[in-house]
Amino acid sequence: MATKALKKSEMKKLTPVQQEYQAMAKRKEPARPVLKNCLRAFLVGGSICLLGQIVTEIFIRYFGFTEKTAGNPTVAVLIFLSVVLTSLGVYDKLAQWAGAGSAVPVTGFANSMCSAAIEHRSEGLVLGTGCNMFKLAGSVIVFGIVAAFFVGLVHALLGLGGS
Repeated sequence: MATKALKKSEMKKLTPVQQEYQAMAKRKEPARPVLKNCLRAFLVGGSICLLGQIVTEIFIRYFGFTEKTAGNPTVAVLIFLSVVLTSLGVYDKLAQWAGAGSAVPVTGFANSMCSAAIEHRSEGLVLGTGCNMFKLAGSVIVFGIVAAFFVGLVHALLGLGGS
């Protein structure tokens, strides 16, 4: 039986031996370093965002982009860097150390898609790499579309549409 925390109603369904085991497992479970994990996530996530801001400034100052048009190439550069670092095995080590800080930005999504593609490449390009890579992407894309629909609907109902 898993050692995850059980609700009181679930604990009542367990036998006395199982309840005793759950209590012992809870006592033996090491404390999580929440503050340290939060600090790591903040530092790495913030560093990724800082890198994105630096890339944006480079596009604006040296390539003549406006602040509005520099966003898409910046995201492309961050995705490219994430895929390269994932392919070299660096991003996964960073993600293991940083936790959610590396998973939240667009680089985390690129990492997860690239990891799935690398992991299943032996099954072939279409059925291995393509299908398994898009198993993850499909749910994210569907969520994005549904969320965008509802945000747009609320935006339209409140009359916040621009000209």
